[in-house]
Amino acid sequence: MAKEHPSTETIGKVDPVAYDSEEGIDRNFVEALARGLRILQAFHSSEERLSNLEIALRCGLPKSTVTRLTYTLTTLGFLHHIHELGRYRIGLATLTLGRMAHSRLDLMQASEGLLQELADSTRTMISLGIRDDLSVLYIDSHRSQSTAITLNLDIGSRLPLGTTAMGRAHITIMGVAERRIVLDRLRALSEANWPALEHGISRAFLDIAELGCVTSFGDWNKEINAVAVPLKLGNALPPVVINAAAPTRTVSAETFISEVRPRVITAARIIENRYKRNWLQA
Repeated sequence: MAKEHPSTETIGKVDPVAYDSEEGIDRNFVEALARGLRILQAFHSSEERLSNLEIALRCGLPKSTVTRLTYTLTTLGFLHHIHELGRYRIGLATLTLGRMAHSRLDLMQASEGLLQELADSTRTMISLGIRDDLSVLYIDSHRSQSTAITLNLDIGSRLPLGTTAMGRAHITIMGVAERRIVLDRLRALSEANWPALEHGISRAFLDIAELGCVTSFGDWNKEINAVAVPLKLGNALPPVVINAAAPTRTVSAETFISEVRPRVITAARIIENRYKRNWLQA
């Protein structure tokens, strides 16, 4: 008999989160700052070079607004303007902030050495990711040294929230109110694709309950299999998920379940214990 998947309406049913005013406007939210940060997020790597028009299209902002913001970000060193090309790339100030944040994550110390060992033993790409709005962002990544992993993903890569194992794992650990808002936004983005998306998200809750991980076998990309496990690190860090991924031709779904899954779960528990121990000793 086919398993019945819980509806996301049941999973996330709650009154919408109240805003600071009756009009639904958060008066503590600084729109100009948010737009500037969205421009920095438009760059998918530190080497990418974008024009004001390309940035405007990625951010959904008027080109005139983008022109003023890129000028300001360049003046502060967060962007670098390549005059002969009329394009921008990420500036040293942004890269410095990234390095500082990365080096100060106690999580990196807790996972040191373990992620590479896990990648080699499972012949997969092992990554840590946090949620970034309706995407997930890779903050660490290790490839198997014994097998050629051709996935074009690395630190700073962003993946969709609703179709990837890592993204769905993040959805399973959200608070009920937050999850309801996120699901509504995902549905609004694509009503036509929502039934399949909802089915996959619902299945993620069954996966967690029955397998201890979330799976995505060809859901995001038909040539990629993956499993993901949320890390229980407390409230000192944003929610983090550990993910194992590999081409379907290299590691089958069956192998992911029987061999990769238990090793990723074990690694997750080791990282949690190391992190908590380091936190208590700090």
